[in-house]
Amino acid sequence: MSEEWWVPSNDETEVETSSEWGPGGVDMGVPSVARVYDAILGGKDHFAIDRVIAEKAMAVMPNARTGARVNRAILERGVRYMAREGIDQFLDLGSGLPTARNTHEVAQQENPHARVVYVDNDPIVLAHGRALLAENDRTRVVNADVRDARDVLTRPEITELLDLKRPLGLLMVAVLHHLADADDPAGLVRTYREALVPGSYLFITHFCDSTPEGRELEHLFLSTLGSGRFRSRATIEGFFAGTEPVEPGVVLLPHWRPDTPVTDESAYAGLTMIGGLGRVQER
Repeated sequence: MSEEWWVPSNDETEVETSSEWGPGGVDMGVPSVARVYDAILGGKDHFAIDRVIAEKAMAVMPNARTGARVNRAILERGVRYMAREGIDQFLDLGSGLPTARNTHEVAQQENPHARVVYVDNDPIVLAHGRALLAENDRTRVVNADVRDARDVLTRPEITELLDLKRPLGLLMVAVLHHLADADDPAGLVRTYREALVPGSYLFITHFCDSTPEGRELEHLFLSTLGSGRFRSRATIEGFFAGTEPVEPGVVLLPHWRPDTPVTDESAYAGLTMIGGLGRVQER
């Protein structure tokens, strides 16, 4: 995900910026969604301004780091489920900075022949991803704007590696809440889904506006990053139109097919992200 997506809104919440330039001509005074997420996770691939926003987020929601880790964990469970159902190619949109147990690592552990394409347009994400995957000929990082589905779906770098005439797993993990309503996220999902053959899977996680903390966090993200929209459960469930839900459906992330039963709900207090997996149906 790239800072090119995010246009800061006019708001009373301010974050001091500067015009220092980092590697590759990246403006260190402009926050990036991918880098803020890295800071929340406790990673090292971010700048001071990203860390400031991450700290503000964790002040609003003390469990924010747990929430970010839960989102990474469901990605692993979802990819593993799809791989065990026979999916051997994956398109990961807005993939963000590499961290532990990335999509290709999970998929290729289940099936060494699995193919994975990551799509992002954050220059730091692209640089890290390409360095990580330099010797993996079954995985590729492509510089593209996920909002332009038709461009993504016809990119030679993607179609050379993935066969869109065969079932694949489409990942939109923590992506759609960074699209404005004006971007028509439902229409975007529909365009991608209609390009998938039956038997493919659609995997989505999204911020839900179900708690006061969530609404405060939305305010923070919109005022500093210009994105991070918390939508209703009904809206998020609507993104799965045209698919058959995989049990247990669209739920809070810790409850989606956990490796071990959730016994301590307090560990996830205040978390607002929900998600699920849908199997594309015959048309």
